[in-house]
Amino acid sequence: MAPIARTVPPPAERFNTKTKRGPWSLRRDCPGTCRLWDGAINEDGYGHFWLDGRTVKAHRAAVALADGAPVPAHLDVDHRCRRRACVNRAHLEPVTHRENVLRSSNHVAARAAVTHCPARHAYDDANTIRAKNGTRKCRACKNAAARTRRAEASEQQAAPVMPLHVHRTPERTAA
Repeated sequence: MAPIARTVPPPAERFNTKTKRGPWSLRRDCPGTCRLWDGAINEDGYGHFWLDGRTVKAHRAAVALADGAPVPAHLDVDHRCRRRACVNRAHLEPVTHRENVLRSSNHVAARAAVTHCPARHAYDDANTIRAKNGTRKCRACKNAAARTRRAEASEQQAAPVMPLHVHRTPERTAA
């Protein structure tokens, strides 16, 4: 008896069976409805798909299948609609990791969007100091704080010295 030949559908067909129509995107730059991944989803909400002998994230597979080439490893795929389960190619854009983070709504993007320090000094090349941990410091504010500290230190050094009260005993007083 001959073995039963199993036909495996092409990846694009398998991919489409794992998607469903989702809601309209509320973002202006994302036309149409989202295509939501209905297959395996990890704990972060991203879909997974078996492609070319390995498991890849579904949104990366969507771009690879639509464009005919895999997304370069140095690029992230940004969900412009902000739905992690969306695999609509019109809502996905390969970008650098930095651009992807800055487009998000997390605390890193919020800090990067700040253009002035709390004292309203601009964060520009001339007025910005990069700390060892990568954060920005205002040069004008840091210099002002250093001047204040130095002034307070010099005031303490130049403080009047109170004379010691020496108690004189009669035998020690000059006659």
